[in-house]
Amino acid sequence: MKQKNNSYIGIIVLFLLGALMPFILKRYHLNMLTEIIIFALYAVSYNLLLGYAGLLSFGHAMFFGLGAFVAAVAITHIQGLTLLSAVIISFATTVIAGFLIGSLLLRHKGSYFALLTLAFNALFYAVATKWHSVTGGDDGLSISRPELNLGFTSLSVSSVSSFYYLILVVVGATILFCWYFTHTAMGKTVLLMRENEERMKFLGYNTNISRLILFTFTGALAGLAGAFYTLHFQFVSISAISIDMTTAVLLMVFIGGTGTFWGPILGAFVYIVFQNYLSNITDRWPLFMGIIFVFMVLYVPGGLSHTIMTIRQWFSGRKDNHGDGPIKVEETSS
Repeated sequence: MKQKNNSYIGIIVLFLLGALMPFILKRYHLNMLTEIIIFALYAVSYNLLLGYAGLLSFGHAMFFGLGAFVAAVAITHIQGLTLLSAVIISFATTVIAGFLIGSLLLRHKGSYFALLTLAFNALFYAVATKWHSVTGGDDGLSISRPELNLGFTSLSVSSVSSFYYLILVVVGATILFCWYFTHTAMGKTVLLMRENEERMKFLGYNTNISRLILFTFTGALAGLAGAFYTLHFQFVSISAISIDMTTAVLLMVFIGGTGTFWGPILGAFVYIVFQNYLSNITDRWPLFMGIIFVFMVLYVPGGLSHTIMTIRQWFSGRKDNHGDGPIKVEETSS
């Protein structure tokens, strides 16, 4: 209970700090922070699939890219479409796509599942490339960010700070919902399925339906991140649906660590910061990101979150041992 209360306090502090960022950071860094929050949701969605369900997917970018393109196409072709409507259309489309694709792919497991997700990602990428009249093909699509219509009033989110606050509230609340999901019965069921699926079947759980629900849910979250990605950059290209985007989320999750819920968020932060600064220094920044990934896999397989927890336990252990010293002396003297 105490740990849960500490988590709530930490979340409130993070939101308060986030609300102060537009007054502290420059425009460039505020843009980067907005990008970090969007990719944090993308990383969290992938971690729910890999870290909690144990499903390795090489095609998670198909949902991210689908959400990004649907938002751009909807804004481009539907006159007067509001920002909220574009996001809802994008989210609903990825829910349907996730359910249909999951119904086909989840009949397979292991490497077969991973390779099939890669094949579907290649299919989506081919459609985005060839369907030039809708997606813009290699040229991509440029959009103007629509207003946020709340029913009783409309708010402009054209400025960097106003859009940042929108992302902080909406995406931040979505990530919190994902955290709450991991503590629900459904979230615990998914975790137990990863550990021993046969036992869960024996206890009467329908693991196929549970896995399909999770796959659809994570696909929809990735699509939501993709929609906000388009709205943030006001542009989307086929890179949003390429294998590189799946590689990016893999790096985020492995750098942060799949062992905890917050690890991928830390991984998204580290990845985006390194990418932005390395790309300003050299065009070969993917090489350095690859070296970091190899180093993490070989020497820090638990990710940064595991390293932080280990250091924290080490310090707490030293503190406890230091505190136990006088008691042991007194017992010996007596």
